[in-house]
Amino acid sequence: MFPAIGIVILLVMVFGGFVLTGGAIGPVAEAVPHEMLIIGGAAIGALVAGNSMHELKALGKGLLRVFKGNSYTKQDHIDAIALSAKLMRSLKTGGPVALESHVENPQESTIFAEYPRVLADEALLHLICDTLTLLVVSSGTLDTHAVEEVMDNAIKTHFHDMDEPAHALQNLADALPALGIVAAVLGVVKTMGSIDEPPSVLGGMIGSALVGTFLGVLLAYGIVGPLATRLKQINIHDQQIFLSVKQVMIASLHGHPHALAVESARSGLPHMLRPQLTDLLDVLKGR
Repeated sequence: MFPAIGIVILLVMVFGGFVLTGGAIGPVAEAVPHEMLIIGGAAIGALVAGNSMHELKALGKGLLRVFKGNSYTKQDHIDAIALSAKLMRSLKTGGPVALESHVENPQESTIFAEYPRVLADEALLHLICDTLTLLVVSSGTLDTHAVEEVMDNAIKTHFHDMDEPAHALQNLADALPALGIVAAVLGVVKTMGSIDEPPSVLGGMIGSALVGTFLGVLLAYGIVGPLATRLKQINIHDQQIFLSVKQVMIASLHGHPHALAVESARSGLPHMLRPQLTDLLDVLKGR
């Protein structure tokens, strides 16, 4: 929502300010479609040339995420921490055998069933189940630091893929001013072919050519660059729920008390997503 509002404010202030200072919007509006055809077409061509179909689809999904916002709410963080804590408590009290049925088929697990949004999140579900499967098949004999390293690697790989659309957008933002210059140069070439026209006509043609430079800079620093930054912010926030799950599991494997394991995950969350410790403990107590 906020990216859309920001783009509207940007366009209103830029073009409104131009008109209020006496600028004629007509010539600009006339030139925009042609310049956008060149700049936009070149930008799309560059994206296609520099990315695979998989990455282009990921870019489309990334743009949707920019306008949808963060993937996880405060309640999602509570659910993820509570689920991880219950699973680790089951491991502590019943041993690896107590977890086997839950991690092999989480869709039929009574513990996972309490948290349907976590169950529907494929990436988060894999992180939990794959880690616990390692503990089950090793009968709980794995070194805790080795488990933490495996989880860190899984999270890093997942978010490396999630960051690719943001990198593609930033690369496009970096290229747009140059593509604007390409459009402007073509406009100047066209103007030079009509050098025998009167100054009033040449002035309009040169002005149209300069619109290309203007659009390239505006798109780069006013729209595409900020969208890339916003997508990076969303990825950072979304990563927190994975780190919370890891923190609960690793703290539990180190033998820390149940409440301390939960607090170690909760305290690492940003303030806007951080639940109260009492709320988390109440959930774990079934209140």
